[in-house]
Amino acid sequence: ELLDWLATTFIDSGWDVKDMQRTIVTSATYRQSSAVTPELLERDPENRLLARGTRVRLPAQMIRDQALAISGLLTERIGGPSVGPYQPAGLWEDVVERGLVYRQSQGEDLYRRSLYTFWKRTRGPPAMVTFDSSTREVHILSPTRTNTPLQALNLMNDVTYTEAARALAERAMAEGTTVEGSVSYMYRLATAHEPEPETRSILVDSFTGHFDRYQVDRAGALLLVSAGESSRNETLDIAELAAYQMVASMILNLDGTITRN
Repeated sequence: ELLDWLATTFIDSGWDVKDMQRTIVTSATYRQSSAVTPELLERDPENRLLARGTRVRLPAQMIRDQALAISGLLTERIGGPSVGPYQPAGLWEDVVERGLVYRQSQGEDLYRRSLYTFWKRTRGPPAMVTFDSSTREVHILSPTRTNTPLQALNLMNDVTYTEAARALAERAMAEGTTVEGSVSYMYRLATAHEPEPETRSILVDSFTGHFDRYQVDRAGALLLVSAGESSRNETLDIAELAAYQMVASMILNLDGTITRN
């Protein structure tokens, strides 16, 4: 009955795909929490009746796009040729003949959606493969989702995410007037809800610890905030920016950021 209703609604809308997507994702069923009560678990143990939301980690492409969007770096232009995001040096050296090398894009192309990134099937982007993206060498029926330390290391150290963390930190410093306000702003952008008091306290303590460190190690702070091709706001104190960047990096790494709950 639900499929029949969706089909007729789709037809009546004039085959409006965006309208159908909006109808689905704004429905009460789609937006419900993955939290389950004993009563619901007894009535619908396999969730076949959609008694609760499904808790799934975002696909690899969405994790990257989300980080860019949260930071304000994402290029929203639609269409155009493939682009080359950040990749490890020498990515193709052992699989490509005739001296063909990976060419990294510049400017806005560097921050385009993952949909537009160039993909070589014999050597897929490591960051995507780490998050269980298909290699595109064979068809798959459903995605595989794993949980490994490499994923956390990728989110902490890959230049895509260190740069996104710095840009997010700059947004927070521009929007917030206090440390509490700035860390809450970053958390809200990443998770779509306010941090609990205990969580906010942890984030503030993290900022304080990093700020004390980078006030002494300003060379380390400068190295951290210089990651990536985008220019940083040079009017901001590098110790404070680096401290906020570390907090932003932690927020981008949270399970609640990369998982739909």
